[in-house]
Amino acid sequence: MVGDRAPDFDLEETYQRRVRLADFLGRRNVLLVFHPFAFTAVCTEEALDLQENLASFDAAETDVVFVSCDTSAARQAWRRQLRATYTFASDFWQHGATARAYGVFDETTGAAVRGTFLIDKEGTVIWSLVKDADTRRTEMVPETLETLEGDAG
Repeated sequence: MVGDRAPDFDLEETYQRRVRLADFLGRRNVLLVFHPFAFTAVCTEEALDLQENLASFDAAETDVVFVSCDTSAARQAWRRQLRATYTFASDFWQHGATARAYGVFDETTGAAVRGTFLIDKEGTVIWSLVKDADTRRTEMVPETLETLEGDAG
């Protein structure tokens, strides 16, 4: 998938607000982060880690979109509980369509596995990491972000 055009996505952030790949094209890079379930220990750890690193992402002109198949209401309740300020998006309906497009949907659990995709402003996947649902993600794509920061200057 690295080097390929990123599959389009159109996800629900809230009942009245959607987040689409088209919203970022030509403007910002996107770190699209899939995870299995809201309100779980490892996913909470990852969500907080992303929040702690938002300044680095912003410096690299990169917005974070954190995605699971939970409903948008559950996603927003969790985001508020964590005091996160980045986008929590829902792939609930059509159930897992975006996770399937990115190859990270687990038919057995009905949820996404951990998959991270860095998409540049032109819509190309320039870095990805896919783990199974039980494996923690430790990489925060620092080398790729440094490359983006160099290009931004």
